[in-house]
Amino acid sequence: MSARFEELAWRETPIGEISLRRRLDPRLQVDVYEVKINDEFLMSSLFTVAEIELARLGLAALPAEARPDVVVGGLGLGYTARAALEDPRVASLLVVDAVGEVISWHERGLLPEAAALTTDPRSRLVEGDFFAMAAGDQGFDPDQPGRCFDAILLDVDHSPRHVLAPANAELYTVAGLRRLTAHLRPGGVFALWSDDPPDAEFEAVLAEVFEKSAAHVVTFPNPLTGGESANTVYVAT
Repeated sequence: MSARFEELAWRETPIGEISLRRRLDPRLQVDVYEVKINDEFLMSSLFTVAEIELARLGLAALPAEARPDVVVGGLGLGYTARAALEDPRVASLLVVDAVGEVISWHERGLLPEAAALTTDPRSRLVEGDFFAMAAGDQGFDPDQPGRCFDAILLDVDHSPRHVLAPANAELYTVAGLRRLTAHLRPGGVFALWSDDPPDAEFEAVLAEVFEKSAAHVVTFPNPLTGGESANTVYVAT
């Protein structure tokens, strides 16, 4: 049996102290991997349904015959990126994370199933500021400036209203999203994970920028409360 608790990695970053922890849940008898920024829990391997659905719902909005090039903003524990690779249509996957240490967790094999991202020839992990890249002309691929993609899947902030850094908020405006669409091919998809319920104001912003958009409520069992929790996945085309 594994140790009850272990801090696997820690680093000071511009947005605070980020750490990766593994603990044995005494009730479920499973290893739980958690990411914290300072004293705030950012993500947990106990709650991954909506992160996986972010990839599935986003890619489902593309034509069945598509061979999409995909960007994932936010690597984290890797669930969205791995779910994207499980779609056999995906031709390439670029995963952007602002914290090099998070990429290192996967490259060093500190997380279960990390090899699915680091050994798949379709996948590349890139250190960079997703929000600055979205706003700029060069885009997300440092090897191919100006490259466009078929799908951009984003899971960084808690929600469009609750952001990890003040500068991130600009993306969730009409102007910010219009700049992001410059990196999408015609018919491309933008999908966003949110910890909050559907936000009518943000839905109106999406409707102004995209031809079609929808907010999907994703429910899942919560083993900590014994009840049910929900996240939101926005999908815009």
